[in-house]
Amino acid sequence: MILDGNFTRKQIYEELKIRVDAQLAKGKRPPCLAAILVGEDPASQVYVNNKVRDCEEVGYTSRHIRLTADITEKELLDLLGELNADEAVDGIIVQLPLPAHIEESKVIETIQPGKDVDGFHPINIGRMSKGLSAVLPATPAGIMELLRRYQIPTVGKHCVVIGRSNIVGTPVSILMGRNTEPGNCTVTLCHSHTRDLKAYCLQADILIVAAGKQEFISADMVKPGAVVIDVGMHRVPDASRKTGFRLVGDVQLEDVGQKASAYTPVPGGVGPMTRAMLLMNTWQVYWHKILSEVIS
Repeated sequence: MILDGNFTRKQIYEELKIRVDAQLAKGKRPPCLAAILVGEDPASQVYVNNKVRDCEEVGYTSRHIRLTADITEKELLDLLGELNADEAVDGIIVQLPLPAHIEESKVIETIQPGKDVDGFHPINIGRMSKGLSAVLPATPAGIMELLRRYQIPTVGKHCVVIGRSNIVGTPVSILMGRNTEPGNCTVTLCHSHTRDLKAYCLQADILIVAAGKQEFISADMVKPGAVVIDVGMHRVPDASRKTGFRLVGDVQLEDVGQKASAYTPVPGGVGPMTRAMLLMNTWQVYWHKILSEVIS
């Protein structure tokens, strides 16, 4: 079974559009997402443009803020302060990576936790770790949503996560181990210093691969019937394509897909879900404001 991120993303957008239209009918403003792009990185430009189009699709407003690569760290932090204070802005994202002279951690920690729709702020990570309400990191949240909507059994399963980044590996290992549905897995977190990685992979009922290494996981590393989530995205030269390249993940999906009971394709798996969860997170922040207005 293919866990189709594109199909699921469209479902989520249709649901969000209905919610937004209902608020507009009540005279409320739509949710607003501010997206900041620093520099001219082509891939980052594509990502931000996609997010702006996504906002248009579901009826959000967006602010696409483009800054030159030579902007100072202070200028960027001051801008974030202004957006934090702007009641008309619900969510803020700063596209990574940033120029070398700007410290990513300072930028992440300057964004107000309640507007941090990427879910990177230490307060959101801490609340997530304690099982409290929080804005969840978008990619891990997208993985959980995909498992939920495809009704993949997780309770009591052994989930092996490869990669311990703060963006994907570590938070998804926490989410898979929480007392939730999906969740309640026994979780093993593997990384670059793990000995005999293959042995751990072969134990996995659910294998989540966020190693950042092109086609790193082969079919002989996967247990028959396992669920395989491929978070990787790599460009491979391909003269037969108009673009001159094709996209592959961290998993050799052509072979692994024949052994797995379910898997995410690349492209079209986890990537679209990350985009969808950014909008879901923005809705969460917006809806909290609406409820606060009703209570007050």
